[in-house]
Amino acid sequence: MKTKFQETLNRANEVIFRYPMVLVMALLASVAVICIVETERSEITSYIKFIICSCLGISLMFALKMLSQRIGKELLLQVSGIIFLIVFYCILPDKKNNFTEVYAYTIAVTALLSHLLVSFVPFLEKDRELRFWQYNKNLFINIFLTAIFTGVLTGGVELAILAVDKLFDFNFHDRIYRDTFFVLAIFGSSFIFLLFNDKGLNNLEKDGTYPVVLKFFTQFILIPLLLIYVTILYFYSVKILINWQLPRGWVSYLVLAYSIVGILALLLVHPLKEENAKSWVRIFSKAFYYTIAPLIILLFTAIFTRILEYGYTEPRYFVLLLALWLLIIVVYFIFNKKATIKFIPVSLFLFGTFALIFPYLNAFSVAKRSQKTELMNILNQYQLMSAGKINFQQKVTDTVRNEIADKFEFLAERKQSKFLSSLLNEKDQAELDDNIKNGTFYNINYNIQNKFSEVDVTVKNRAYEMNRLVLVREEQAVELGNYQYLISFHRYSRETQKLNNDQFELTDELTEKSSLKLNLNSQEEIDFGPQIIKLFEKNKDKTGTVKVPEIAMESDVGKYHVKIIFSEITREKYSDNDTASIYYENVYILIKLK
Repeated sequence: MKTKFQETLNRANEVIFRYPMVLVMALLASVAVICIVETERSEITSYIKFIICSCLGISLMFALKMLSQRIGKELLLQVSGIIFLIVFYCILPDKKNNFTEVYAYTIAVTALLSHLLVSFVPFLEKDRELRFWQYNKNLFINIFLTAIFTGVLTGGVELAILAVDKLFDFNFHDRIYRDTFFVLAIFGSSFIFLLFNDKGLNNLEKDGTYPVVLKFFTQFILIPLLLIYVTILYFYSVKILINWQLPRGWVSYLVLAYSIVGILALLLVHPLKEENAKSWVRIFSKAFYYTIAPLIILLFTAIFTRILEYGYTEPRYFVLLLALWLLIIVVYFIFNKKATIKFIPVSLFLFGTFALIFPYLNAFSVAKRSQKTELMNILNQYQLMSAGKINFQQKVTDTVRNEIADKFEFLAERKQSKFLSSLLNEKDQAELDDNIKNGTFYNINYNIQNKFSEVDVTVKNRAYEMNRLVLVREEQAVELGNYQYLISFHRYSRETQKLNNDQFELTDELTEKSSLKLNLNSQEEIDFGPQIIKLFEKNKDKTGTVKVPEIAMESDVGKYHVKIIFSEITREKYSDNDTASIYYENVYILIKLK
């Protein structure tokens, strides 16, 4: 027992000293996640950025460690990695509202690139094909085992804490369970993964027997499913030819899914294709790329149909780029007799890097230019320009109006304020700049829609248009008057707010029960729901956005007098038989002692 314990301790020490930067990143990510749950909302953005960079650093530092075990220069590589993470942190926005989908794409693609880097960076030299496969096979198995071990460990520790809590009446705070989960899920899983990797690159690339479970999974589950899948896609292609119609947009994702999963299957059975006993695997390996070739035509047809109709956006750009990558992969493996499987991750890494940083032709630059062009085409097509500005008095259909508003929101999220301002008058420019500055991009969409005075509502959208009412407070600034305190609640986060020794809690059931209750210390409460319903009843004959002097209600609760204020509140109803949906973004509550 003592020997086993000492052996385990020694292995743990080896992991700590061999992978210090990986573990530091995992620990920082764990601590940041814990802090974000217990931090004021105004400080959350810094922790979000820190979590993103720390999690990215786990895979990046592991990749650099693998490279250093091949070429040395560990210190230089680690410093380079830290510099990259610092730069990436600075690139991310400082305000939560500015975390638009642009940054989501940047983070997702960068995370993918860091994992791709792990897969090939120690094998940039030639003539390491089998070692490259063994290395990635062992990583794949270790990730799978890590998931199982982490799940069992986390569940076991959580149950142990629960048992101690209930049996010995410790009355642990819920925070203990939550923090334990975060530490074990992030730091614990990283530590377990590193334990499985033993001494690093030398052990990971060692030749070993093909795992029986992996062989069974690939041969008898994954490949048969792929055959069924490609049959469905071919039948759909025949249907398109018979009906002579353009393919549906989502077929692009199905073709990409089949291709990428098929490539993964080929990588998993790579050593088996040379075995005589597994001739059918060899046949599949040779035939697979030929089965993709007709589907690539379908893929390009589907994606260009969307691009020619609506222009480029980042998702369409990435789909097109993946289609080009897939075409290159097919041509490479069909015509190159000395093809190497290392080409797959390396080429995908280069394509992803190109999409992120290549000047003028990266995903974000192309999307912005394309949507600007599309917007100007719409404005000119429907003759909505007058003296270089948009004429909002011109009659348009709701579909055209919505498309213009969507493109305004799209470009505003990408900081194209100068271009958009050139299309508006001075008053509208100031409003646009304020919304971009505050990160309230959804307001830009609503505002542009509401500026059109003559809108022809189509039958398709009539029910939605006629039953949507947005009440907006004319003066957005909140006057405090003789009130002593101000607290706020967000639509998606209504945690209890503390004031001195009292606790205020807001319960929103406006949609379900026409109720919005403010609770004091779980003892007294007031319901503002009836007053809100009454306010909508006063404006029941109106639709769209309606400005009102104030959206506020007052009442007493306990020793306090409170005033609840909304900047805007929305009611939507699709038909007379449906329940009205009432929602808001923020609510402010002014409080004073009676």
